Amino acid sequence: MAVDSGLPSPMGPPASERDAKALQLIEEMTRNPGAVQEKVLREILSQNAETEYLRRYGLGGAIDRDTFKARVPVVTYEDLQPEIQRIANGDRSPIFSSHPISEFLTSSGTSAGERKLMPTIHEELDRRQLLYSLLMPVMNLYVPGLDKGKGLYFLFVKAETKTPGGLVARPVLTSYYKSEHFKTRPYDPYNVYTSPNAAILCPDSFQSMYAQMLCGLLARRQVLRVGAVFASGLLRAIRFLQLHWPQLAHDIRNGTLNPRITDLSIQDCMHGVLKPDPDLADFVCKQCEGENWDRIITRIWPNTKYLDVIVTGAMAQYIPTLDYYSGGLPLACTMYASSECYFGLNLKPMSKPSEVSYTIMPNMAYFEFILLGESAPSLSRNSPPRLVDLADVEMGKEYELVITTYAGLCRYRVGDILRVAGFHNSSPQFEFVRRKNVLLSVDSDKTDEAELQKAIENASVLLREFDTSVVEYTSYADTKTIPGHYVIFWELMVRDPANSPSRDMLDRCCLAMEESLNSVYRQGRVTDNSIGPLEIRVVKNGTFEKLMDYAISRGASINQYKVPRCVNFTPIMELLDSRVTSAHFSPALLHWTPERLH
Repeated sequence: MAVDSGLPSPMGPPASERDAKALQLIEEMTRNPGAVQEKVLREILSQNAETEYLRRYGLGGAIDRDTFKARVPVVTYEDLQPEIQRIANGDRSPIFSSHPISEFLTSSGTSAGERKLMPTIHEELDRRQLLYSLLMPVMNLYVPGLDKGKGLYFLFVKAETKTPGGLVARPVLTSYYKSEHFKTRPYDPYNVYTSPNAAILCPDSFQSMYAQMLCGLLARRQVLRVGAVFASGLLRAIRFLQLHWPQLAHDIRNGTLNPRITDLSIQDCMHGVLKPDPDLADFVCKQCEGENWDRIITRIWPNTKYLDVIVTGAMAQYIPTLDYYSGGLPLACTMYASSECYFGLNLKPMSKPSEVSYTIMPNMAYFEFILLGESAPSLSRNSPPRLVDLADVEMGKEYELVITTYAGLCRYRVGDILRVAGFHNSSPQFEFVRRKNVLLSVDSDKTDEAELQKAIENASVLLREFDTSVVEYTSYADTKTIPGHYVIFWELMVRDPANSPSRDMLDRCCLAMEESLNSVYRQGRVTDNSIGPLEIRVVKNGTFEKLMDYAISRGASINQYKVPRCVNFTPIMELLDSRVTSAHFSPALLHWTPERLH
C-alpha cells in the first residue's frame, strides 16, 4: 500500500485503499492540532455568528480565539437550561445554532435528577459517522483477517419521547442507529454484524436481545469479535444466555421462533436464517446446562479474537468478570464519545485496559481544558478559570474537558476528568480518569453524592413512625451480580427496640430510594433491565466508628476524617459486610415512563 499508516503497528500496512485514506486523515489531523483547532473555532463562530447566544456576549462577528476567550464564559448545563427549555417548548429562533435544531440527545442525569437535553443539528451525524469510519482501519492494523467473519454486537435502541415543542428526545446511540447513516450503511467486509437491523431497532429489550443472541449462535463459527457499547451490556447478554438457553436451543433444534417474538420485522428476517439444526442445539445445551461458565464466550464462539467494549472509567469494575467469561481475551476500547460531542479514538486498541488512552481528533469540535490539582487556578465566579488549548496540555497533568461544538454549545463543561498519557504526532492522548462528582454507576447511570443524600432523606421519612433514623451510610456498586446493583449500608438509631422497623418497611425504604433517583437509573431498572434492585444492608451500631478507627490506623487525620459516601477498598468492604445484621431489596419495580421529559 502506497500510504504509510504512520501508526505504530505489529501488522504492517493498511488493509485496503479505504483504510489508507482513513489513516492518512488521522495523521493529517494530529500533526498540527493547534492549526486545525483554530480553523474549527473560526468555522463554528462564523456559522453561528448571528445566534442569540454569541450576540449576547458582544462578539460582533469576531471569529478569533482571543476575543472568544475574553468574552464568552465557561458554562455548565444548568447555565444553559433556560435557553434549552425554550427550544424544547418550540422556540425555533437561532438561539445556539444558525442551523435548525433537529432533535435533542438525552444525556445522563443532572444534579436536579433528570436527563440533560442536548440540542443537536443534522450535520453532527456526519461528524459522528466520520469518527466511526476511522475505527476499523485502526483495528485492522492490529487484528488481521476481520473481513473473513462477523462481529457479534449487542446493540439496542432505547425509549424516546417528544418535547412540548415537538422535537424528538433520545439517547445519542438510538439517534445513530435509527438514522439513514446506520440503516443504509454501505457494505464493509471488515464490519459485518451478525445482528440484523430489525433486531437492533426493535424497542422491546427482550425481543431485541433474544433475536441478536439467536443470530449470534447460528453464526457462531463466523464470529471473530464479540462486543457491546459498555462492558455491562455484554455481561447482560451472557446473563440472558444463562437464563434463556433452553428456549434458544429449542428454536435452533426445530427451526421455529419463540412465540414471545411478536415483532414482525424480526419474524421476517429470522424466517430466512432459522433452519432446524439438531447438532448446534445439542452443542448449545452441552455448553450451557452445567454450572461452569468459565470461558463460555470462547467455548461457544471459538474464533473470537477480542471483546469490543468500553472498560474505562466506571466500567473497569467489570474487567474480572469479562476475563472469567472470555478466558482473558483482549478488551478493545475503541472510541471516546458523549451525547454532547464525539471526541476521539484509541490508536492502540489492543492495549491493556489500564493503559487505554484516547487521541482527541481536533476536527470534531473546539477543545479547551481546565487544569486540576494544586497548581490549578481558582474556579470561583469572581476569578474565572484560565483554559488551556488542546495543543498546550502537559504530560501527566489532569484536566476537566470543555467543548465548543458546531451545534452551538460554547465553552461547555462536559464533566469528564482526563489525564495526559502521551502524544500521537503533536496531538495529546488522554486517559479517562472519572466523571466529575459521580459516586455510583453500574451502566449508563450516574448518581452523585447530593442525589444519594436526597434519596436517603426521602427513604428515612418512612422510618419516623418507628422513631428510627439513619445515623450514617455509605454505598458501593455491586457488579458481581448481573445486572449490577446499588448497595447502601445503613447504621440505624432505633430508639424503641420493641418498635423497630419491620422487614417489609426496610424493603419499602429500598423502593423509596429508587424512586428518588434520576430517570436514567429508573429507566435502567424498569425498561432496559440493566440495573438490579437496590439493596440496603443494615449494620450493627458502632460500625462507622470502627470504619473511622480503621482509617485513622492507616494514617487519616481524626480532625479531617469524613465518612466516605462510596467505598471500594476490599478491607473496608469486608469490615462492613462482617457487621451486616439484615439485607433488604426493593420489593417492586419503581415508576418510570418516557414521558417524564419536560
